[in-house]
Amino acid sequence: MVFQQIRPQKGSEIVLQHIKAQIEGGTYAPGSKLPTVVDLAASFQVGRSTIREALSGLKAMGWVDIRHGGGTYVVTSLPTESNSLFDHSETLQEVQEVRRFIEAGCATLAASRRTEQHLTVLKEILRDMESSLGNEEKSEHADIRFHLEIAKASQNTLFIGMMESLTERLQQSMKASRRLWFFAERASAEQLLQEHRDIVDAIAAQDEQLAAERMSQHIAKVDQVIQQLAQKNKE
Repeated sequence: MVFQQIRPQKGSEIVLQHIKAQIEGGTYAPGSKLPTVVDLAASFQVGRSTIREALSGLKAMGWVDIRHGGGTYVVTSLPTESNSLFDHSETLQEVQEVRRFIEAGCATLAASRRTEQHLTVLKEILRDMESSLGNEEKSEHADIRFHLEIAKASQNTLFIGMMESLTERLQQSMKASRRLWFFAERASAEQLLQEHRDIVDAIAAQDEQLAAERMSQHIAKVDQVIQQLAQKNKE
């Protein structure tokens, strides 16, 4: 007899399901503010980190909006099967596959062809990323600028054209993948920022192989997150 492995639920996953059920049941209406992390932790008798993980998961699934310094609110339009983020995971994977090949090539050429002006712009974008930590919209905008600037640093017109033509899908992919990243990896914004810094360091050092490897690893991590959540959503 073959037994199927059962993965025990984490405390944050149990809390997530409870809060989600409360939202669906009308305890927390669309647009309403959820209790504070402190109050939720006391209510569920768990640590604050467990509550934060649960809320991050609900945000990734499109159920709540976490406002920096302003609390957590139920979204005004609740997710449905037709607009769920996870329903588009296969499309996200395709975009990520294209990104991996194009952007690894961009990073390789950028390492060999970048100018001091390119480095100056990339470092300015890194500073913008750091100053916009906690502001999702500004962070996403800086993220897109970062990847487009690396394409420009490659000084290959075809790479630049391909990246610019992918801008809309790139924006959708980054918006979704950043939300998925924070849910599945429990990674902080600072860790994501450090990955971008590492890529710039490799480009600045004109290490083509390292720049390509770091870019590929950066995108591969998001691939893994998307694949894991896609599988989990099918279970």
